[in-house]
Amino acid sequence: MVANLLGTAPRHDRIMVMAGLAVLIAAAWAYLLRGAGIEMDKMDMGGGQVMLMAPAIRASTPVFDGLWTAGYTALVLLMWVVMMAAMMLPAATPAILQVVGAAGGRGSKADRVAAALFFTAGYLLVWIAFSVAATLLQWALDSADLLSDTMASRSAVAAGLLLVAVGLYQVSPLKHSCLQRCRSCAGRPPPDMPARAGAMLGQGLRYGVSCLGCCGVLMGLLLVGGVMNVLWIAAIAIGVLAERVMPWGGGFARLAGAGLIGWGGVALAITLF
Repeated sequence: MVANLLGTAPRHDRIMVMAGLAVLIAAAWAYLLRGAGIEMDKMDMGGGQVMLMAPAIRASTPVFDGLWTAGYTALVLLMWVVMMAAMMLPAATPAILQVVGAAGGRGSKADRVAAALFFTAGYLLVWIAFSVAATLLQWALDSADLLSDTMASRSAVAAGLLLVAVGLYQVSPLKHSCLQRCRSCAGRPPPDMPARAGAMLGQGLRYGVSCLGCCGVLMGLLLVGGVMNVLWIAAIAIGVLAERVMPWGGGFARLAGAGLIGWGGVALAITLF
């Protein structure tokens, strides 16, 4: 699939862009693995297993007087931004390479790399906006004492309903409309379209909005497994990548949706009955 998207871009341009993306993705995952700058408490689970938890906050403590200081809020926002980069950039790589390929016959090497940079910046701006919303939601849930120490929903019923809701979205027409736009990658610009910064930034924004519609709801699963559960983050990222770049991505999305609906239904049945 990727080979068909490279256009006339010189090989060294593609290598430079891919190397830059690899470094950025690796740095994002390393930051998450080190705890995203958030001081985490350790809970001994027995048998040598340790779980990382957010520092405890008393229900009676006002949010501004405890955990959610300006500094802590900034750290949580940074965590979400880095998490989205780690999860979403691998799936966006074919689109970014397509931009380099489409600009292959226009301008200098610097112009081609700049086109990829501005496209990527536009794409990430969408996920930064999503991260702001996610931080505010986490703040609201935490201040209402609805999140556990692992930054997951305290309510088994809410978690089950969330699984079912995400599963239903996975099989919805809107999901698959957005997924098809994501799978078509950036879309080839007209040959006479200049690779200006504004044009590439706008193209990245449009692609990011399509991908937000495709994958944004999936991020709700982080409230089931725990916002800082790195294995859970990796599992969602692999699912997003499979949907976006595999030939059977659409079928995989539907299968995952059916699995989530079943999982959520069983969880609700066990909890309620």
